[in-house]
Amino acid sequence: MDTNKQINILAVGDIAIDVFIKIVEAEAMCDLEGEHCKLCVNYGGKIPYESSEICYAVGNSSNIAVATSRLGLKSALMTNIGDDQNGITCLDVLKKENVDTTFIKRENGLPTNYHYVLWYGKERTILVKHEKYHYEWNNREESKEYVTPTWVYLSSLGENSISFHNEIMDYLKKHTNVKLAFEPGTLQIKLGKDALSDIYKRTDVFFCNHEEAQKILGIDERDLPKLVKMMHDLGPKIVVITDGINGSYSYDGTEVLFMKAYYQDTVESTGAGDAFSGAFISALTLGKDISEALMWGAANAASVVLYVGPHKGLLTMVQMEEYIKKMQADYKPTKIN
Repeated sequence: MDTNKQINILAVGDIAIDVFIKIVEAEAMCDLEGEHCKLCVNYGGKIPYESSEICYAVGNSSNIAVATSRLGLKSALMTNIGDDQNGITCLDVLKKENVDTTFIKRENGLPTNYHYVLWYGKERTILVKHEKYHYEWNNREESKEYVTPTWVYLSSLGENSISFHNEIMDYLKKHTNVKLAFEPGTLQIKLGKDALSDIYKRTDVFFCNHEEAQKILGIDERDLPKLVKMMHDLGPKIVVITDGINGSYSYDGTEVLFMKAYYQDTVESTGAGDAFSGAFISALTLGKDISEALMWGAANAASVVLYVGPHKGLLTMVQMEEYIKKMQADYKPTKIN
């Protein structure tokens, strides 16, 4: 391990194994606007599937650590794994991706998170279970070996993590130079914006998708330029809301930018949002402005959806530069009045 090691991105959040199960006999039932879709299968029957594939070391925070490492940044992951073979395999995957695993805690007597992804068409429904790990802030970066990270990237944690969120805030209050990126997971959204108000106010860059923004704010507003401004009112300095193939929006308190999606095809969409966020944060860390960061995000997401799982399509720096060069003139962010 290098001495005085600088970490650009310290991602914090649960890790998991995803088992992708491609379903062939199902139906997606949506409302008249084509939204609020439900995956429907025969109740009580045997459902045939086409194939299955296991992806290790996934989850929002782990995906961010891998995405930023691919782009040449020094990333680390703070998470909990079980004392099982799945946990060992996750560590091996992260090490191969040059992600620092120093801050990963192994929990005796508990399994590593294991999720099932029901893949139908080009969308997926994920069955998740967060094990009740003993969350605690790992202070190893306070040692002589480490210096404080440039960014803490906080995302999905289990429902028993309230006290851990408080520990994270205590750390950030002591280290005002550390920037915070926040991408709330399902359970963090369920906790509500009031319970995590201090985190929203401390956030430098906030990420979520269209539906998540509606849930956080408790409204049915569909106008994205309005949504990014309303999310900004909660405290984040920069808000980014993604909307799948409809593109993404950002707001920094001054202007709203819209970035068209760069999707040329889609095999499976898991990890597209994390690919976007990881590239966006990487761009900012490397001194790019918001406009270019949006382009990086769109390119990374477009590449990830060409493969199964959240890691295979993540771009390296060389590949990112090639993607950006290929983008046509109309694939640049535009200002929204």
